[in-house]
Amino acid sequence: MTHLEGYNPPKLPEKLPRILLMTSQYFLLGEIRAALDRLNVPCELLDFNTKEMDLDTFVNTVRAALNGFRPDFVLTVNHLGVDHEGVLAQILNEADVPLASWFVDSPFLLLDTYQNLTGCRTAVFTWDSSTVKLLSTMGFDTVAHLPLGCDPTRFVPGRTDAPEEWRARVSFVGNSMKTKVERRFVAAQASFALVEAGFDLAEGFAEADDDTARQYIARVRPDLAERLADVPAPQRLAYETYITWLATCLYRRECIVRTMPFEPLIVGDNGWTELYKNFPGWRYHKELSYYNDLPIFYPASEVNFNCTSRQMRGAVNQRVFDVPCCGAFLVTDRREGIEDLFEPETEVICYDDKDQIEGLITRYLDDPKGREAVANAARKRILAEHTYEHRMVTLMEHMRKTFG
Repeated sequence: MTHLEGYNPPKLPEKLPRILLMTSQYFLLGEIRAALDRLNVPCELLDFNTKEMDLDTFVNTVRAALNGFRPDFVLTVNHLGVDHEGVLAQILNEADVPLASWFVDSPFLLLDTYQNLTGCRTAVFTWDSSTVKLLSTMGFDTVAHLPLGCDPTRFVPGRTDAPEEWRARVSFVGNSMKTKVERRFVAAQASFALVEAGFDLAEGFAEADDDTARQYIARVRPDLAERLADVPAPQRLAYETYITWLATCLYRRECIVRTMPFEPLIVGDNGWTELYKNFPGWRYHKELSYYNDLPIFYPASEVNFNCTSRQMRGAVNQRVFDVPCCGAFLVTDRREGIEDLFEPETEVICYDDKDQIEGLITRYLDDPKGREAVANAARKRILAEHTYEHRMVTLMEHMRKTFG
């Protein structure tokens, strides 16, 4: 039996497009390029390496790539590699080359600082189904839901070579958001009124149904929303990001507290050591490499615990795919639309309320066969529908239907 038994390759389009991948950070592009290579799709990477460059150099670099490779479309993630002034849009419009931008973080915490957003033919893909409607009002040619996926050649079952310190009954992998919150707070340069309201806003947003911090603030504190509207875009987005990430920090802190009776292993930044310094029994491990360590780490836990970022109400995060793909078991919070990806109770185990966490973990720690059945069923679904090859074929077909 190979680790890809049960893999259902997606049906490729009759004519494979040529795709120019563009970025300023190598974020998710590794998975995308590897999937395209496995599909034998012609692609080339244009990586600006986060370097500042003058306008002429940027224009000449982009035009050389377009003229040399002659792509059918350009693909970026989170608009990385797209300049804020709108020059790229002008170049692509002149060359009659469409742009595909796949957002896997909140587009509303990113797009306000970009000019000329619809200056070229643009398709926006979003990992969060709850953002589709609002994005559709922004003038893009098309907006589509495209969830995250998994690389089944990297996250494979059967790994037993984890070091002893990685083994745990219950574990959590993720960022505490503590340092990120502090940096966004500084970048926001907020007024006293906004600073004073920050914690209460974050605490409320953590439990609210609003899609974005901006919507929540407008609903509960219209007076502060008016103040924010007059703040320059970079500082306004920094404040909204601060509220979003602080809400995530508070939410994760409260969720993980429910795992403390099981003496969990928490992997991430050292902000966890500050947040839980008064809790005995739990163990801390510094951040692990996504590519080299996590495929080995996940199977070393009986229960992998997950609680999602507040920026994604209608999306599941990477762990929901990666953990079962390598044969491990996951308990996660229920996100809007998760039932469209996995069959609840059979392929994914979710809690709807923080008070359900301890009971679910206890139940599955006592049921190793149940854990194995759920993990196997989820992996089967991933191989059939949720690999990055599947995502790329969906994206390519959408671009073909939209732009020809």
